[in-house]
Amino acid sequence: MKFSYEVFPARTTKGHASLERSMRALQEINPTLVSVTYGAGGGERERSFASVELANEHSGCPVAAHLTCVGMSIAEVNAVIDHYLDLGITHIVALRGDPPEGIDAPYHPHPDGFQRTEDLVEAIIARGEQRGLRLTVSVSAYPEKHPQSPSTSHDVDVLARKVAAGASRAMTQMFFDNSAFLALRDRLAARHISVDLIPGIMPIHSFERTLAFAQRCGASVPSTLLKHFAGTEGNPAAEREQSILWTRQQIEHLHSNGIEEFHLYSLNTSQLLCELVSVLRGAEHV
Repeated sequence: MKFSYEVFPARTTKGHASLERSMRALQEINPTLVSVTYGAGGGERERSFASVELANEHSGCPVAAHLTCVGMSIAEVNAVIDHYLDLGITHIVALRGDPPEGIDAPYHPHPDGFQRTEDLVEAIIARGEQRGLRLTVSVSAYPEKHPQSPSTSHDVDVLARKVAAGASRAMTQMFFDNSAFLALRDRLAARHISVDLIPGIMPIHSFERTLAFAQRCGASVPSTLLKHFAGTEGNPAAEREQSILWTRQQIEHLHSNGIEEFHLYSLNTSQLLCELVSVLRGAEHV
């Protein structure tokens, strides 16, 4: 099995130092990649750049920088791409981005910006080619219907356009129902859409907060997950033990179905991911 992980930009000096420690510790899992999310606002953008630089220095693995086109003109987006290239980044995660009001709010493209994610994908690749660089572009995918999408078939249409524009990898939204991911893989195969499909796995750092986040992003919560964590309220040690067990079972089931690479949402911490990967790799060699 291979593992990559995601971090978000640190907001404070203390958070920046904590993120550095986490990335140093996560070298233990021998990650194939660390992705750094993006904040489009002025201060958020600078924090994104700082965290990308931090990842370059301390993660011990290649860095993928996220980029959204929400709220930015084409000129502003191109400036961000150029900045990433100046930092030595050759892998960008191209995303539409959610409106400032939240994922459920209607999306309105910037009047002078890219209207669709596939336009952003094309621009990233073209910007790299201007410097003689062959860039890798990842995009998002949804095992379950995007909250604003009319159907899963529409989601596949959107992904197909992003792949046709040059994306070679698709990392999924978090999910807890493996059948949804495997069904997405089957839909892509049926449409002959050739893209590396990487499952986005959320180790449960906090059961209560994870449930709230799942609700916001449209990820279903199986009854088996609720039963799995029953009785762990107020007991962090028990919750952590059940988290590792649940996520191990989820990943091992996907692995048994031919999945080799997993993208883990770290929430800028290291201990849970290190313990989880240690258990998984130990089991591989039993």
